[in-house]
Amino acid sequence: MARLVMKFGGTSVANIERIRNVARHVKREVDAGHEVAVVVSAMSGATNQLVAWCREAAPMHDAREYDAVVASGEQVTSGLLAIVLQEMGVNARSWQGWQIPIRTDGSHGAARIAGIDGAFMVERLKQGQVAVVAGFQGIAPDNRISTLGRGGSDTSAVAIAAAIQADRCDIYTDVDGVYTTDPRIVPKARRLDRVAFEEMLEMASLGAKVLQVRSVEMAMVHGVRTFVRSSFDDPDAPQTGKDGLPPGTLICDEDELVEQQVVTGIAFAKDEAQISIRNVPDQPGVAGAVFGPLADANINVDMIVQNITPDGKTTDITFTVPESDYDRALKVLEDNRTTLGYAAVEGARDVVKVSVIGIGMRSHAGVAAQCFRGLAEKGINIRAITTSEIKISVLIDSAYTELAVRTLHSLYGLDG
Repeated sequence: MARLVMKFGGTSVANIERIRNVARHVKREVDAGHEVAVVVSAMSGATNQLVAWCREAAPMHDAREYDAVVASGEQVTSGLLAIVLQEMGVNARSWQGWQIPIRTDGSHGAARIAGIDGAFMVERLKQGQVAVVAGFQGIAPDNRISTLGRGGSDTSAVAIAAAIQADRCDIYTDVDGVYTTDPRIVPKARRLDRVAFEEMLEMASLGAKVLQVRSVEMAMVHGVRTFVRSSFDDPDAPQTGKDGLPPGTLICDEDELVEQQVVTGIAFAKDEAQISIRNVPDQPGVAGAVFGPLADANINVDMIVQNITPDGKTTDITFTVPESDYDRALKVLEDNRTTLGYAAVEGARDVVKVSVIGIGMRSHAGVAAQCFRGLAEKGINIRAITTSEIKISVLIDSAYTELAVRTLHSLYGLDG
């Protein structure tokens, strides 16, 4: 017998028929003798509708009332799933975030989990009751409902798994696992059996949309073994595949990996924009003067390249920001032009960040050289480069996205 947390996303609970299918997955685990907690998202499209109503009511609405509205989507789903499970003869009860309670900070609309007291839930699980939890929500210090931001149900699930000391957190989604890259770009992409927490964190932050970044961070910190699998698989299908695990991808500690490839996957992010500041005076503190105001405006800066001009008196600084923050970043720089003393600002939205990821890179030389050589042979120019122990990221023109991803995928032997 194990203690499991099962999380189902919006497409998995999009209508009553799909909720019945989810209930069959849950009943299977209950019938196997497991203690089960389920975390659900709002039905597909429901959150978008609730957000649209808030904006229609008042474009500059109160964040606390926004949370009260948008959190209702998960409340509906949890109640409906509990009803269906009860109809199937499963002892189930719905829970809202405040009933557990999931305590968060006061950042309404994008709250972070501060702590969870799982004792009461564990007591119910031991009695054989299935807890159906509304994801994405908690309770803030002001005693009002708070929400965790987009993808917050993944974070809810992992946090609850840590709080109740679950043996595993199963994330059911509309894909059957984590792939070496997007199969829509590379048909030969392979599903990975296991991925280390660090690799998944890089993949999630660099464009892979399978899991929300904060949920992977939390899983890594608390050592929550997380399993990504498809909710559209037949609930009655055999549940043991390779290594005795169900079909899908296990995200786990590096020690659990049977074999380590040099490169695990290729990720890409299209929502990037490049900004170059020309002829900034080359003197101590210039970088702080440039990036301080951007940080104050909560604009994340990623890739940074600095070049000294031939005369040694000025420097050019190039960096990337999220495409959604591009216009705001330009305005911040313009507002600080007198202080910075730059000659011009240039920018580009038609760029993409392509990343090579793998913990095996720590112990293998020449991985970066392979990447640069392979792209050069295809005539792909690199605008910027950043590296870490397990990652190489290059910024290129977006027109070359598919060519670059396919080239690198083949180059590192990832084709199935």
